[in-house]
Amino acid sequence: MRKSKFTEEQIIGFLKQAEVGMAVAEICRKGGFSDATFYKWRAKFGGMEVSEARRLRELEAENAKLKHLLAEAHRDLHALKSVPRGIKVAPQARRELITQLVQEHQLSERRACGLVGLSRDSYRHPPVPSAQTQALKDKVVEIAHVRRRFGYRRVHDLLRNDFPGVNHKRVYRLYSVANLAVRKRKKAKRPVMERTPLNIAQRINEVWSMDFVSDSLASGRRIKCLTVADDFSHECVEIAVGYGISGLYVTRLLDQAARFRGYPAAVRTDNGPEFIAHALAQWAQSKGIALNHIQPGKPTQNAYVERFNKTYRTEVLDCYVFDNLQEVRDMTADWLHRYNHHRPHEALGRIPPVEYRVKMFPNLYF
Repeated sequence: MRKSKFTEEQIIGFLKQAEVGMAVAEICRKGGFSDATFYKWRAKFGGMEVSEARRLRELEAENAKLKHLLAEAHRDLHALKSVPRGIKVAPQARRELITQLVQEHQLSERRACGLVGLSRDSYRHPPVPSAQTQALKDKVVEIAHVRRRFGYRRVHDLLRNDFPGVNHKRVYRLYSVANLAVRKRKKAKRPVMERTPLNIAQRINEVWSMDFVSDSLASGRRIKCLTVADDFSHECVEIAVGYGISGLYVTRLLDQAARFRGYPAAVRTDNGPEFIAHALAQWAQSKGIALNHIQPGKPTQNAYVERFNKTYRTEVLDCYVFDNLQEVRDMTADWLHRYNHHRPHEALGRIPPVEYRVKMFPNLYF
């Protein structure tokens, strides 16, 4: 609003002249203003003294200031309501929020920084990652793309040799920024039941666990994968892939594995037709090996190999579509070597199974 060139004292003086009988036209001619201005002043300041007029102007100025502050507060509130809810703690997240407020709501940079709680200098000069940090980030992304089901802890285990002393929290931060988090699988709700505890193996080849994993090729033809694992070192002894695996095939596979590792004292299996076949029973009797069959409907009694099968499925079978049996065998052989020699195992102190076996039995070589 345009400010008047007359002060409150002058305006009150003009009104007093009219009250004592001076013509309005004469007052306007001498003062140099229009009749409309005079009547507007009389409607606003009529009957007031100079002090009262000054107080009125101060109140109007204060009222205009309060209206301006209220409008800005409503504008800020509207801008903050349009952004996603939640406390933005990380500076990078706050920078993105400031940019959104400036671009979408036309707030000034200064005001947006004040609302978000970040200095203008920090907003204008984001940190530049060092060469070492960039190399670490590239390596984290590379490992995560190759090992699709690895979380940040296993990625950190694999980085220890190339980046000694790297902190797991730093790996987690880079892992989260790259949006590499693995979606958690929902666990099926099962009724609470009494579980039979597993006897913990105390040495190599004390107990081998066996089970089957089923899958299908791109053509829809079903395949079966026989997995054999050592309960002590959690090594995978062998994985056989075929269209059909009989009990006799199982015995040949175990003989082949025993050439390098020796025969186990016991073998734990479920009650599948291949494992209760006469061929496997006769083979176990001839080798002096105990066959431990779990109770029907109690897969938790064979939990070691069940856990291994879940890992094998999520990291190999569910990640690729295979056209033929040879592709499955090649991919399985490559993964089996990585699992035994490079993949850290949580139950073994986050070291690979072969490294754990060498650590516990340094004089034992396969």
